[in-house]
Amino acid sequence: MEKVDIVIIGAGIVGLSTACEVAGKNRDVILIERHDSFGEETSSRNSEVIHSGIYYSPGSLKARLCLEGNKLLYEICKENGIPCKGLGKLIVATDENEIKKLDTLLKNGSKNGIDNIIIMSAKEVLEIEPHINARAAVFIPSAGIIDSHCLMKYYQSKAKSSGVMITYGSEVKEIEKTSQGYRIGIQETNGSSFSFLTEILINSAGLSALNIAGLCGIDTEKADYHTYYYKGEYFRIGRGKHKLTNRLIYPFPPETGYVGIHTVPDIQGMVKLGPYNYFTETIDYGMDESNKEFCYNSVRTFLPFLELRDLEPDMTGIQPKVQKQGEQEKDFIIVHEEEKGFPGLINIIGIESPGLTASPAIGRFVANMIRGW
Repeated sequence: MEKVDIVIIGAGIVGLSTACEVAGKNRDVILIERHDSFGEETSSRNSEVIHSGIYYSPGSLKARLCLEGNKLLYEICKENGIPCKGLGKLIVATDENEIKKLDTLLKNGSKNGIDNIIIMSAKEVLEIEPHINARAAVFIPSAGIIDSHCLMKYYQSKAKSSGVMITYGSEVKEIEKTSQGYRIGIQETNGSSFSFLTEILINSAGLSALNIAGLCGIDTEKADYHTYYYKGEYFRIGRGKHKLTNRLIYPFPPETGYVGIHTVPDIQGMVKLGPYNYFTETIDYGMDESNKEFCYNSVRTFLPFLELRDLEPDMTGIQPKVQKQGEQEKDFIIVHEEEKGFPGLINIIGIESPGLTASPAIGRFVANMIRGW
């Protein structure tokens, strides 16, 4: 049976970035994707925000990889002509209670190593965003936006040029741990099937990562691995009102683990509002238009120019969270499963926001795990 060095399951933004980092050095690397192209799920249905890392717990993987990824993304974009804009981000306070809490955000960002964060007065905010209402705000200049499709196209091209074989329309149906590594059973969209062996297996299957971990033989309940589908709905700001803001405008976080409804500019110059988030049992990209009223009511205090009729349905996306509704925010799961008896198996589970921002750093992190094995 044919044997390769490394198999990566999932050609989302993290799988593609990881493929770039583990390729080369005469390695046989295969990236397997069940869809007909890259990034067909979470990676192509997100806000395309380059996050700063201000919200995440100091020392967590989310904080470390987001901060590293933020810097790497701007470098990658500059060197390869990938569209991005470092717009900066305002987290606004609209009452006295929120003003008092801004310092907590500032300290958390400083602990995470974010540069040049400042607290702005109402006058300073109005100088750069004259149409919004804020008593004060935290300003983070390192936040921005990116064309995620162009980024994934770059990752794909780099991986291929480094010798990675990418096979689309190929679904993993079987995984068997053997004395030689892992036997992978594949079913193609044309109905044919085949198997091969790999020494190292990287599970970057996104919404299906928990299922793949189970196929490998991991007892996911015992390991305390869980994923829950978290859906986000976005509404487009129309009637010319998108021209009245220039940056990412966020409210003070209404609760732990939730950043609130905010503006989302895109590379084309339009602006979305969202996301309206909720847990769901199914992967369904339909949109409930009635949720736009909640979105509107959530932002009217700091976007006073907005009217309900300005909002139109735009897009939805689903990301995998490792905590269920009501639980405290949990960290990414990126683990070499050697201690569980699965040497050479690396699980990447629960890559939600800031997964896009962290993608180049996650690729490097996984590559270092392989080097140390």
